[in-house]
Amino acid sequence: MTFESFMLQDFINQALKENNFTQPTEVQERLIPLIQKGRDVIGQSQTGSGKTHTFLLPLIDQIEIEKNEVQVVITAPSRELAEQIYQVAKQLVAFAPSEIRIAKFVGGTDKQKQLEQLQHQQPQLAIGTPGRILDMVNERALLIHKSKAFVVDEADMTLDLGFLPEVDQIAGKFSEDIQMLVFSATIPEKLRPFLKKYLTRPVIEEIKPKTLLSETIENWLISTKGKDRKQLIYQLLTLGEPYLAVVFANTKEYVDEITEFLQNQGLKVAKIHGGIASRERKRVMRQIQHLDYQYVVATDLAARGIDIEGISHVINAELPRDLDFFIHRVGRTGRNQLKGTAITLYDPSDERAIDELEKRGIVFEPKEIKNGEVVATYDRNRRKKREKTPDELDPETIGYVKKQKKQVKPGYKKKIKQKIDKNNQEKRKIERRQQQRSAKKQKKNSNL
Repeated sequence: MTFESFMLQDFINQALKENNFTQPTEVQERLIPLIQKGRDVIGQSQTGSGKTHTFLLPLIDQIEIEKNEVQVVITAPSRELAEQIYQVAKQLVAFAPSEIRIAKFVGGTDKQKQLEQLQHQQPQLAIGTPGRILDMVNERALLIHKSKAFVVDEADMTLDLGFLPEVDQIAGKFSEDIQMLVFSATIPEKLRPFLKKYLTRPVIEEIKPKTLLSETIENWLISTKGKDRKQLIYQLLTLGEPYLAVVFANTKEYVDEITEFLQNQGLKVAKIHGGIASRERKRVMRQIQHLDYQYVVATDLAARGIDIEGISHVINAELPRDLDFFIHRVGRTGRNQLKGTAITLYDPSDERAIDELEKRGIVFEPKEIKNGEVVATYDRNRRKKREKTPDELDPETIGYVKKQKKQVKPGYKKKIKQKIDKNNQEKRKIERRQQQRSAKKQKKNSNL
């Protein structure tokens, strides 16, 4: 299938060719025809699967240029995500025969200026964060009541960040026949009441990835072994020559700490987290996209909300608290069939989380830094796989064996050894008796 199969307007096909998009992704192939038919849709697929074009292509195609009214509203949970959708939409309308008006409404921008602009002209496509869009609607400046479609992008992230009440209020402003499109990486239980309230007989499409991670990604696991994590990160960033490397941490405080450490080592480092003012974040993002920085340190805001081209390395300074974000982080690299390297640092307290990721199908390559280079090392589970408690031991002795592996007092170790030796001695006695009985039986049978 090609994009021509969707019978989109010529200006959209021209924009797609300009951006070298020739073949739709699976989510686009399955959902665009449904959206074109006006169906309510719940699309569940991972980051990087092409969700943004999935809803923008058919909705822009259906915009009536002659109508000076809001026809499509799209909410995104972060300013960066809204900016990303806005930029893609601008690219898609670049060749339109007449102007298609697209407006972006996010916090941190001049609200008064937006109010004045809306008095003169309404956008045909409104994109923004839930709080600012609701603000514009409540001011009776953004008139959305005639809209034909409402898109909630990254719905699970919207829920996590606490913006679902605002989205709920926005949804309540539309007419009953509004087409609702909800896109999300996951569908949490707490999201279901909202979906049930607003969507009419929705088509639910879950696009499961063929592999959890792209085959072009090398997924390394490195034990910190009590070493300083910041020093390890510096080594990993400077061992090779990354095109663009992103280091992920869980808190803005730790992002600040890592950034300061790397800068003190002489690296030019950008940082992105929710504590940085919107205007500053936007400036830093532009600089990253222009390759002014080779190293970026960020919170998970960047994992879901920012699409940076050409990331060659991702380093998890620590595992994400929500393990679902592991895929989002690592998925920043290895895109468009380019090779990428993902590196996760861990210590013994992370064992359970690593086990859980492996159960989900994540495969790690154990690595270590040796003599200034990253080399393969032993599987961290090798001892567990090799050391198995003998089935012959009774439960009491198994307890002693387990205790023996711990550090205990010397006198107690002696008692444990005596107990195990005694058990083995009794086992040998039983075996000798069984052998003697077998020999007697054989002798008796031979005399018959």
